[in-house]
Amino acid sequence: MSTKVHLDSIQNKKDNKISFAAITAYDFTSASIIDSVGIPIILVGDSAAMVVFGYENTIPITMQEMLFIVSSVSRGAKKSLIVADMPFLSYQQSIECAIENAGLFIKKGGAHCVKLEGGKEMCPQIEAISNCGIPVMGHIGLTPQSINKLSGYKVQGKTISSARKLYNDG
Repeated sequence: MSTKVHLDSIQNKKDNKISFAAITAYDFTSASIIDSVGIPIILVGDSAAMVVFGYENTIPITMQEMLFIVSSVSRGAKKSLIVADMPFLSYQQSIECAIENAGLFIKKGGAHCVKLEGGKEMCPQIEAISNCGIPVMGHIGLTPQSINKLSGYKVQGKTISSARKLYNDG
């Protein structure tokens, strides 16, 4: 990877069925190494709650803690696309809250995109964030911010039909 990764280069890989990796980083040094070997996407996950701060799960991590880590990773990676994971209650409360916090990750954290959890109930927030010019990445599978709702960690959306149920039927 010799040039800066942008969304269109990721879309091009997807369109042309070219495999690529994404990896999580929590600090400047790790991001620098990941960037130097050409991995196109670095996720700054809310799993930093456990890995960096020693919390029991992802729920307690704050925007301020995530901003500290996102900005460190952003300084370390010069080419990779940085995706900031929005922590619990940084987007669920309201559209305004979602826009403000996503904007902080872009403006102060140096991220290029934000990631959040949730199904169709998060569509208003996703649309509003995107309409402000901030790319949004969703995800299926393990949803650690739902640990209390799901009574623990449970992988979801393993099949197309189960993913459709999550995101279409609520």
